[in-house]
Amino acid sequence: MTMLALNNVSKSFGALTVTDDASFDVPEGQALGIIGPNGAGKSTLFNLITGNLRSDSGSICFQGRDVTRVSAMQRCLTGIGRSFQIPQPFEKLTVFENLLVAATHGRNQSEPEVRDACADVLERTGMLRRANTPAGQLSLLERKRLELARAMATAPKLLLLDEIAGGLTEGECQSLIATIRDIHTQGVTIIWIEHVLHALTSVVERLLVLDFGKVIGIGAPDEIMASRAVQEIYLGIDV
Repeated sequence: MTMLALNNVSKSFGALTVTDDASFDVPEGQALGIIGPNGAGKSTLFNLITGNLRSDSGSICFQGRDVTRVSAMQRCLTGIGRSFQIPQPFEKLTVFENLLVAATHGRNQSEPEVRDACADVLERTGMLRRANTPAGQLSLLERKRLELARAMATAPKLLLLDEIAGGLTEGECQSLIATIRDIHTQGVTIIWIEHVLHALTSVVERLLVLDFGKVIGIGAPDEIMASRAVQEIYLGIDV
């Protein structure tokens, strides 16, 4: 089954085209990595998928349903969850309270109904021991884990990760990769934007490359990274 399908999706801001006729699909249960230089349109693509931005043309289908004109909240309720590049939790709330906020809104359920699910998410993301800690006291790795946990608290079928490994040490990165891999092996479909290539390639089955908003390649990670066009555009190598 196809979890997500984009067909000829484009988005411009004035004369600047940030998404240029993008078409690709993500099968259910797959992990897709997205790479590209700064300004390639990666985060804009996420905003189009989640409904934070409306496309100018083309269509976006989620589990066979056209959601191109569906609101961001409705997309979340149907199973599209995301993390953001810069974590911005409610710093005066505890870790557990942050998850309760995400879960009650993202699942449209009451607080008592989501408590057990939030506790389970905290355990899956390695944050159970920090459940009663105010979010403002967390380390960078813990803030990244909380960002992941808040996305998971909405019960996503499709999880979008936006540079979640950025700024971490190698050891911290490996720890987070293990958590993401575990989430993926439990059946969650993932699309992951990341500059830390070894993090991506240790989890994803396919890589998609963006350049100036245009998809220039999609396929197995080894094939994509061996591509002359990718090496010239993304790695800056004069092949």
